[in-house]
Formats: sequence, structure tokens, C-alpha cells
Amino acid sequence: MVDRQIAARGVRNERVLNAMRTVPREEFVAGRMREFAYEDSPLPIEEGQTISQPYIVAVMAEALDLRPTDRVLEVGAGSGYAACVLSRIAAEVFAIERWEQLAQLAQERADRLGYDNVRVLCGDGTRGWAEHAPFDAIAVAAGGPEVPQSLLEQLAIGGRLVIPVGKDARTQELLHIRRTGEHAFDRKSLGAVRFVPLIGSEGWLADGTPAPTRRAAPQVAAARATRTDVSQVVRESCEPFDDLEFADLAPLLDRIGDSRVVLIGEASHGTREFYRMRARITQALIEQRGFDVVAIEGDWPDTETVDRYVRGRSGPDLRSMAYSRFPTWMWRNRTTREFVDWLKEHNDAIAEPAAKVSMHGLDLYSLDNSIGAVLAYLDEVDPVAARAAQVRYSCFSPWETDPAVYGRAAVSGRLPSCEAHVVATLKDLLQRRLDYIERIAKDGERFFDAEQNARVVRDAEHYYRTMYYGAADSWNLRDQHMFETLQMVLAHRGPESRAIVWAHNSHVGDARATEMSARGELNIGQLVRESYGDRCYVIGFGTDHGTVAAASNWNEPLEFKTVRPSHERSYERVCLDSGRPAFLLPLRTPHRDDLRDVLAEPRLERAIGVIYRPETELLSHYFQAVLPMQFDEYVWFEETNAIEPIEAHEVQGVPETYPFGV
Repeated sequence: MVDRQIAARGVRNERVLNAMRTVPREEFVAGRMREFAYEDSPLPIEEGQTISQPYIVAVMAEALDLRPTDRVLEVGAGSGYAACVLSRIAAEVFAIERWEQLAQLAQERADRLGYDNVRVLCGDGTRGWAEHAPFDAIAVAAGGPEVPQSLLEQLAIGGRLVIPVGKDARTQELLHIRRTGEHAFDRKSLGAVRFVPLIGSEGWLADGTPAPTRRAAPQVAAARATRTDVSQVVRESCEPFDDLEFADLAPLLDRIGDSRVVLIGEASHGTREFYRMRARITQALIEQRGFDVVAIEGDWPDTETVDRYVRGRSGPDLRSMAYSRFPTWMWRNRTTREFVDWLKEHNDAIAEPAAKVSMHGLDLYSLDNSIGAVLAYLDEVDPVAARAAQVRYSCFSPWETDPAVYGRAAVSGRLPSCEAHVVATLKDLLQRRLDYIERIAKDGERFFDAEQNARVVRDAEHYYRTMYYGAADSWNLRDQHMFETLQMVLAHRGPESRAIVWAHNSHVGDARATEMSARGELNIGQLVRESYGDRCYVIGFGTDHGTVAAASNWNEPLEFKTVRPSHERSYERVCLDSGRPAFLLPLRTPHRDDLRDVLAEPRLERAIGVIYRPETELLSHYFQAVLPMQFDEYVWFEETNAIEPIEAHEVQGVPETYPFGV
């Protein structure tokens, strides 16, 4: 748990990591939940409450910057887990829990485990524990409408307070507050989170309304800027352009600098301006900065046909047409085709094969085509192994083309899991790597393709089983697969390789800056940032209104829909009110020093995927985010238009190898 879910996601404080390793989480959950104790998710405990996600406990503990001599107050003790973790780092921990049974159990658990520096009180945590104040650190494990004044008063000079705050029940902003003087406090945001309500006389009342505010002398921060003020800062900080075809990208390329990975998003899977500007940025990075990998949110075997086309390589045909899986328009559209044609022309002018720009798919939905690609490769290099693999893969029959049915059958117990079979095929392939490469004219590209397809089959099998357990687990598995595939591609292309990733904003924007994190979800943007630090650059997109290509439900026909004007509490509305129809907005290195601060308050952000339902837009397409923590750059178009799907007559007469033939 600590290595994979906490340290791997950026927590570096060794004392925090050691404390998390030391305290047995299974002792703090109900008996029937013990087997899930080391999952990276909140779990139910007594009194209908929850124990926090381990990662959040670690993040808050690290943010408190504890010393061995510190005295700590924890509000919302729950089962006592976080208090006991903090007790392994600090000198004393005073914990408050409003449920009497939970407070009693928390104290009993601490005593039984020998954590004799933990004291638990049943009471109103919003009022603190004045008897033992001042505290060097205060951690609050529930979200209030604002920061309780009593907690500010009980914080020592130099003390740190970490608390989720937000007036919207959907999510809160995790605040880090440091007391710098008698009436002075510094504040910064640690991102969007979701906690249970902080009930008490200085939090939420039991009926869900905020308690009457008690004001002492200081405020934690200056009054929030109005939306008009924020829009003016955006107006003065952006780099406007009139026509995306002639937008000056040189300053953006300078900001990207020596980044090894650039992630370029889109606010929908069906908007022409997003696709075209993404292609323009990519072309500039390839021509002027030497990027040699383009990785997209598409299936591996389908995109491999594109790669063979643009690099002039040979290989087997797919079982079915490239990008024929719903939603076909996501990659089978005019703008993508224009980029692919450009990339082929660019590569044709490069004599050295190793210097040509490659294109790869990061996704894992292609069970049928990936099985076909593995078997085709083995048929060529090792027919005996091919027959063995065919027997193993027959476990999926007859559901290769509808793997969701396989997943449901496997989870219900009506069908044995194919996991062991797909893992064995991948292991056999890897063990024969050198031999297979020698058998096909030392073609390492062909083996790499087969290897990645075998990995897709393994991870897809896992994904289709996992999707029936929970959305967060399946989402994380998919984005982890995309990240690992990107890492494999970079390693294959060599240490000097540099990659551009095309995917939706929800995949490339750092999940820790959105309400995804509160749901226990991560994404490729977060994983890349954790691995590459400042050597990655993340670009997001947004629009106010226009048209979009999307469906009303999964596997339903494509429609051209009208995008509603943006919500008044959204970042999109802030950009609209700037009065600039189109612009680039640097967020990592802004032109105005106060830009990040005025944008740091969580706002709504719109996400349209392949499904768009305007009638339920607020519920189905908006989420909370902190834009300057989510992206390094934001590209704005006030009005946008739907992408143009490729029609059959448009590709007549092209070579048979053309990947967009229909």
C-alpha cells in the first residue's frame, strides 16, 4: 500500500511513510471489511461513518510538516487510524470525535496497540480542545463551510492547519494554513477533495445549513476576488489570437522548454478547434523541438496501422477495420486524417528509419484486434507457440468482440477467469524475445508490437472484470495501463525520445486538482507529473458554446449537438467574461503574478466525452477543479465547431495500406 499507493503518488516524507507502514489499518475497520484494509479507498466504519483513504491521510500528514516534539490536534478521529499514524511522528496527539461509540473505540484501539501518546475526546471538534492548546499542528478530517475560528485561535504561532473547506456539498478545497503572527495567517490550496461534512457549532448544522459565523479579529485570507476581477486578470495574462492557424506558438514552445512529455488535452471528443490546435502544437514540437513520439487515447493495434503507414513499415492486417469500435468519429475524422497525412510526408523526408516520428495507441479496449495481432505474429515466428496461444485465448470465446459480457460472466462465476491464460501467453512471449527478433530479420518493432498487444490482452481482461466492482478501480486500471504503455514506448524509442500525448482533459489534467481525487481516481496526467516533475507540460482546452459531435448514449448514432453556454460558476464563464474570443493562458509561468492566486478557488469545469446530454449538463458534464494546479497552460475558444467524420467516398482511390480506408 505505501509503496504503490502513497510513495509512488508523490508523498516523500520518510517519517510519514514509515508511520503509514507501522500502523495496521485492518485494526481500524469493521471485521467484514478487513480484507479491503489496504485498498486505496475510504471504507465504512461504525456509526455509518468512514475511514479516510490512506493516500489522503498521508498527504495531510505530510502537509502538517510534523516534528518529533509537536503537539497535534485531530478533528474527526473516526476509528482512530489517522490519530495513531500521527502519533508515530509527533510527541502528543489529541483527537476529537463527535460520535461517542467511535471515540471510545478509537481510544481502545490506540491503547491496545500501545500508542500511549494518543488521547481521544467525544465532543464538538469545530471548537477544538482549548484545555490543551496551543497546538503545533491541527488536522481536520471533515469538510466545513469555512475555517472554524476556534481552531485558528488554538493554533500556535508557526503552527500548521490542514482542513477541507467548501460551501458546495460536491467537494471542498484542501487548505494549508500557517499562523505567521498574532493576527496573521498564510493560506494555500492543496487541491480539490471530498470529505464528510464537519458537523458542529462552527461548521455545518445537522440540517445541512452552515452554523452562524463567529468572527474574531482576523480573516484567514483577503476577500475572494469577484468573477469580474478574475476575468480581468485573465484578460491581462493571456496571449490572444484571431485565427488558430496563425496563432504564435513560439512563446508556448519556450515555456515547454526541455520537457520530455507534453500532454495535450481536449474538453470534448468531438470538437474541431481542439483537434486542430492540438495538431498545430504537435507539428511545431516535432519540427522545432525534436519530439519523436505521438501517443493517443486510442487502441494500440488500430494506431499501429497508422504508425506503419506514417513510417513506411509492413505488418499484418487487423481483424477489423482501424478505429471501427464506437466511437468511430473520435479518430476517424478529417482533422486527424490531415495530421496523419502531414506526419507521413514529414517522415518520408527523413532517411534514417530510427529518426522517424512514431505514433502509438495507449488504450486497452482492443481485446479482439490485440488477440489477432499476437496470433498473427506467432504464426509467423513460432507456429507451435501460436497454437498454444490460440488455445489459451479461446478462453474468451465467443466474447472477444463483446468483452464486457465476458467480464460480467467471469465476475458472476458463470465463466472461469481467463487471467492465468493471458499472463502465461505474455510470459512465454517475453521469454522468447531475442529468439523471435532474430527470426524476423532482427525486426524489434514487430516484436514490440506483439508484446504490447499481449499486454493489452492481459490488462483488458483485468479491466473488464474490474469494471463490475467499481468505477474508480476500472478508471485507475485504464489510466495506469496508458501510463505504463507510454513508459514502454519511451524506453523502446531510446533515452533521448520525447513524447506528445493526446487525450481528454480528464486524463491529462492532474487528477489531484479535481474531484476525481476525492473519488480515489488517478490519471495519466498525475502519474506523468509524479514521474517527470517539471520535465512534463500539461495543456488543457475549454470553450463556451458551439457545436460538438457526440452521441446521446453509448453505442448510439453520432449526432451534431449544440453546446450550451457555460455555467456561471465555471472557469469557462471566467474566460468568456475576459472578452477575448481565443487565447493561450500560461498557468505555470503566468504573465501576472496574481493569476494563479485568483484562479485557485475551486470552480466548475465542463467535460464532454463521446456522450453529451445538454439537458442534464450540470450533473453529468461538470466537475470541480483548481485550474492552475490541473494544467500548465489553458487554450480557450469562445465558440467551437463539431469535428467532421470521414465518409467513405473521401478515401476512395487511396493505397490499401491507408489506415482510414472504409
